This record gives sequence, structure tokens and C-alpha cells, in this order.
Amino acid sequence: MILGIRREDKNKWEKRVPLVPDDIRFLNDKFGIKTLIQPSEIRTFADEQYKEAGANVVEDVQQADTIIAVKEIPIDFFRKGKTYIFFSHTIKGQAYNMPMLKKMMELKCNLIDYERVLDDANKRLIFFGKYAGIAGMIDTLHALGQKLKLKGFSTPFEKIDEAYKYISVAEAEKVIKEIGHQIKTKGLPDGLLPFVAGFAGYGNVSRGAQEVFDLLPLITIKADDFKKINNFPVEVKSKNLFKVVFEEKDIATPKSGKFNLQDYYDYPEKYEGRFEEYIPGLTVLVNCIYWDEKYPRLVTKKFLESDDYRNSEKKLIVIGDISVDINGAIEITHKATHPGNAFYTYFPSSGKYEDGIQKDGITIMAVDNLPCEFPKESSMEFSSIVKNYIYEIVNQDFNKKYEELSLSNPIKKALILHKGELTKNYHYLKNYLEGAAK
Repeated sequence: MILGIRREDKNKWEKRVPLVPDDIRFLNDKFGIKTLIQPSEIRTFADEQYKEAGANVVEDVQQADTIIAVKEIPIDFFRKGKTYIFFSHTIKGQAYNMPMLKKMMELKCNLIDYERVLDDANKRLIFFGKYAGIAGMIDTLHALGQKLKLKGFSTPFEKIDEAYKYISVAEAEKVIKEIGHQIKTKGLPDGLLPFVAGFAGYGNVSRGAQEVFDLLPLITIKADDFKKINNFPVEVKSKNLFKVVFEEKDIATPKSGKFNLQDYYDYPEKYEGRFEEYIPGLTVLVNCIYWDEKYPRLVTKKFLESDDYRNSEKKLIVIGDISVDINGAIEITHKATHPGNAFYTYFPSSGKYEDGIQKDGITIMAVDNLPCEFPKESSMEFSSIVKNYIYEIVNQDFNKKYEELSLSNPIKKALILHKGELTKNYHYLKNYLEGAAK
């Protein structure tokens, strides 16, 4: 049993690993699994640490029948009949990855996608989401502080740096706790009151973002009570931030009848967006929802250009788009960014964009690999889960028929390709493959 680990090379920020040295040692000691890992100069764990854990650091890992990675794998890396585990970014039919999927099909490969490892309730079991939320919230608060400074407001938020500049999550959280103390004792400028942060979604990503935000003094308000925020006394509004977590029922409303969550998932065309009723009251919006084109958007260009928004008393100034669906739930998210250039600003009056944090307009944080800003901690948590599935995959005979595979349900659900064929749950991808071929 041999496992291969491909190095990450998508960009200089991608220092994460799917398995850390301690878990490599665990797999060898418990199951006798040998590991081959490609050398890397940027990986958060050094080559020497993997050697000490018993792995062989070699350029060629093709001796392994099972190869894992974090991000997408280049087309020329795949070999016939092998099993690959990584975030393939194909399940929405992403056009840029259809050639990769097609190549894997031609080579009769097996593809397991972390994103589709689900429990019986279809909740994800393997994810970096918590750290995406943590890093995304820190970056969003950094943007907020700098933008408010440009607008002439002096606030403690100015002291928050970008996530990747902190040694650890604990170091960043220490700074934010100190800022929270300052807000509680000195308050915020009157021109910022009430300060309202909205969180779209309540899953792993949102929980990570809220973990950071909750270090600040705050009052949690339900979406149904959104308009009551203005009724709080000035002193309370000065020394507290307001947090609102938006669920599906707050984002969409049925065209007729009552809201039903399962009905919304099954027949989204029966619903229309309602989120614009909250936008003028938000200072910051943190987007953490799963979205595809069949669902209504949260923020549209049309609304931002409307008189309803332009004439509103309060204007949204920062969006932390942690989900980063291009032109998706946040329609003004027009490109993904990286930690070295994380922000750009949209100007509703002109429909134009400018890189960086600007005084006017809406500044957007759109880093698409946020967990890499805390590569060691995020890799350790990710690896602690992934290691539990490695033996059954490495020990599996994938030449058997799909029905005969002795895989656990979560891994079987995540098997997109079996011997180069789309498994039952992923037959819909044929339409995207055919579209990409035209």
C-alpha cells in the first residue's frame, strides 16, 4: 500500500498539505501505508519533517496507485487507472476544469472529491471551511479599518492586519480582543452607528467567521427584528456591534404561499430574492453561502444602482465574499483575488472597479484560498479528518464494479469517476462536458 502526495504549486500562497507528518507516521504505524511526497520549498511543513515521519521525499510519486493533493492537478500529471483525491472544483460544471475531468475519463481514473464526502444528512465531513471563515473575517475587518480611515473615521479596526501577516490564529484573536475592549470602553464614532454586520449562511465557513467577530462586543439580532436595531439607545449602539445571521428564509421569499426550506432547495424557481431589504442597513456583509445560478442573488448590480439604494440613509461599505462565486450571490464579485492583493472596490454610480481599498464605493474581499493564510493550523485540522479515510481508499480494488466497492458511504458519495466513468450521482456533468467540447 503506497500513497502519493503531490506538492501544491497553484501559486506562492498555497502552502497547505492534505496530510501532515504526524498523520503520515500514524498511517505507516497502524496500517503499513508507505508515503511518497514531492519536495516543496514553500510547503508549511518542511521536507525534512516528512522524512523524519517516515515518508520518502521524491519527485516521482507515480509508483503510488493513490495520489492526493489539495487543489486542482495539472492535466499532464494524471496516469492511467490511478485514484486521485483533491478539490476538483467540477461539481458545478466549472468550465475551466472540464478539460481536466475529460482527461481523467480518458485515462480511466478514479476521482474522489473532498467536497463531496458527506454524511447521511448530506453535511460535509472534510473541509477547510472554518479557517476560510476565520481568515476571511480578519481580512474583512482589516479592509473595514482601512476604508473607515480613508473616510476620516478613527477606529480601533485600523490596528487589524491581514490574516497572513499573523503567526497564528491566536495572535490575530489577541489583537481583536484588545480592539473589542477599546470599543466597549470608548465606543465608536457617532457617524458609524449603528454598526451592523450581516452573515449570510450558518455553516462551517460562517461559524469560523463568527468565531472571530464574536470576540468583539456585540448584540445578536434575528433578521425578523432587523428594523428594531435603530431603537437601541445611542450609548448601547456606540459600545456594541450588531450581528445578524441570515438563513434561507431571510434571503428568498415564495412567490405564493409560505416558505419551506426543502421546497426552496428543490424548486428555487418558485422563489424570489428579498435580501435587498436588508442591504441599506448593513455596514459589512460576510457571504458564506453555497450558491449556484438557480438561486436568487444576495447583492445585485441593479439594486446598487437603484434610487432605493442611492437614497438610503446608510450604505454598505465592505463585503467579505468568502464563498467567492464569480458574478454569483454577490454579483459585483467579478474576480477572485489572492492574499497579496486581496481587495478591490466597486463603484455603483459608474459600474466600474478599481483595485485596492478605496474611500468611496463598496470594497470587496474575494480571496479564493483563504485557509492558506493559516496554512499550518488549517492543514493540521484537515489532515486529522482525511487520515481516517486513507486506508479504505488505498486498500480498495477499484477494478471491481461500482456496486461491489467496499467503501464507506461518505467516500462512495464522493466518487465522481470510477474507472473513468461518471458515477450515478454525477451523470449531470455530461451536459457540461459536452458544452465545453463545443
